[in-house]
Amino acid sequence: MEWLVHTENRVPAEMTTAERERLRAAERARAMELRAEGVLKKLWRTPGRPGTVGLYECRDATHLHDTLSSLPMFPWLEVTVEPLATHPQERVAGDGRTAAGQARGTDGAPHGHVTGVPSPGRDGGRSEGHDEQPV
Repeated sequence: MEWLVHTENRVPAEMTTAERERLRAAERARAMELRAEGVLKKLWRTPGRPGTVGLYECRDATHLHDTLSSLPMFPWLEVTVEPLATHPQERVAGDGRTAAGQARGTDGAPHGHVTGVPSPGRDGGRSEGHDEQPV
């Protein structure tokens, strides 16, 4: 399961520069371990703030908590977690393509869709994919 994790660094101002640098180095090393394990998928800086946004892949909430609490800066992090569900357009078809990239029939419609049959709707009967999820 994927999780979007927002962190804000709340390291106390009275922490020495040497201790901050030690923590940053330890945090960087732990993040590289998590990347190697396939848990930390992507990491972004938050412009103008002492924070990050990370994409984590963990078995469940307990695994995510254990992962986050293993970070050296965890005692000073304010953490917000958003569980993510796969959007239908991102689901992988049997041939390895996402739903958005599935093959279309000779009439231009996605395979499995009926064309030429009007469906009720605000457009006077033309089908415009109302059965699909919005982007």
